[in-house]
Amino acid sequence: MSELYPKPVFSKKAGRLLKTRLWPTERWASPWSQPQYRRSAGMLAGIIFGILLVGVVVGELSKWGDLLYRLLLTGTAWLHQTLPAYGAPAGFLGDAADITWISFKVIVIVAVINLNGLWAVWWERKLSAHMQSRLGPMYAGGFHGWAQTALDAVKLLLKEDARPADADGAVHRLAPVVVIVPAVLAFAPVLFGKELAAAKLDVGALYVLAVSGVSVIGIVMAGWASNNKFSLLGGLRSAAQVVSYEIPRIFAVVPVLMFVGSLDLAVIDQAQQGYWWGFFPRWFVFWFPAGPLAFLLFLIASLAETNRVPFDIPEAESELVAGFMTEYSGMKWALFFLAEYAYVLLACFMLSVFFLGGGAAPLPFLAIVPSWIWMLAKALAMMFLFMWLRWTLPRFRVDQLMDFNWKFLLPWSFACVGLAGIMLLWI
Repeated sequence: MSELYPKPVFSKKAGRLLKTRLWPTERWASPWSQPQYRRSAGMLAGIIFGILLVGVVVGELSKWGDLLYRLLLTGTAWLHQTLPAYGAPAGFLGDAADITWISFKVIVIVAVINLNGLWAVWWERKLSAHMQSRLGPMYAGGFHGWAQTALDAVKLLLKEDARPADADGAVHRLAPVVVIVPAVLAFAPVLFGKELAAAKLDVGALYVLAVSGVSVIGIVMAGWASNNKFSLLGGLRSAAQVVSYEIPRIFAVVPVLMFVGSLDLAVIDQAQQGYWWGFFPRWFVFWFPAGPLAFLLFLIASLAETNRVPFDIPEAESELVAGFMTEYSGMKWALFFLAEYAYVLLACFMLSVFFLGGGAAPLPFLAIVPSWIWMLAKALAMMFLFMWLRWTLPRFRVDQLMDFNWKFLLPWSFACVGLAGIMLLWI
């Protein structure tokens, strides 16, 4: 065996190019002795400290949004007074400020979803690489290949838009739109910090759960329109999975709604402010026994809703090539993945709002850091958990996936609601 596998040697060119395989246990036996390891750790610490410092200096983003809106109203009022003097009609600017403000918020949400796709793909590549003892992207853009995903997006933009000759052209083109549009709309009432949301809805929780389920129609359309048996099977699998796991996912939220008595995400966030005994956070995940059980149920069902391993049956590369996306290329193909990562981010924010205190700091003395920093940190922690499970667990079989939902998750979701009712009787 030693003749077949000679001892690898680490190339000294730039200190990072591997000409032959080198086992990480040999190269990184003492990682802190490596200058590049210490340098990377220092850069990471500097980035985290810089974000916290910016947060402390900037404060709550909602106040800056209010200031921008007031400036917009002032500018519109000035135009109302000025334009009629030049013969312009006075009525056409009546709703200009509101239309501009709504358009601005839509652009921000779309930008967040696009940046999340770029960031999440790069981050997942790096996490999977470290879990599998390899480097992942290292060259594009310099530091750890940070520009790799952006270059991939350019590549997808330039790729040919191909589809089967016998596919239903109109439905084939419309399917990615039906998938991505609900993903954007679902972010409307999502809290990104204290009083920081695109739209304030009294039924925000219901709205998010309802709108996010519409995308499955686009997936079924993609499978059916492709005129491919594997694609059709992937679309039908997705429909069965989403419809099934949506039930325990909704029931997992019911205990939170029972504790708060409201569907408003801002009210749910506010209900978790404060601390027990002056230091222990009042997050719903700590409301034993219903809180942690509801958190686990919502987490598992969200993994299934977003087609993440071990619930990626609709794609199932080893069985269906790529499932409902088999006959898609270029940006149409990319839109499906953009929607998937958008729903992962949405689920992470929902986990943060429903169970992890929203923008509340974990300890009282950390409240100096604004709520949007804590909200983002909690969402990224949940996204890390999604990716960790993705590269750790094996995929379910179809029968195992459905049995797990109907025979395990659903009964426990009913039990969770009952536990919440008993807790309310004692409170």
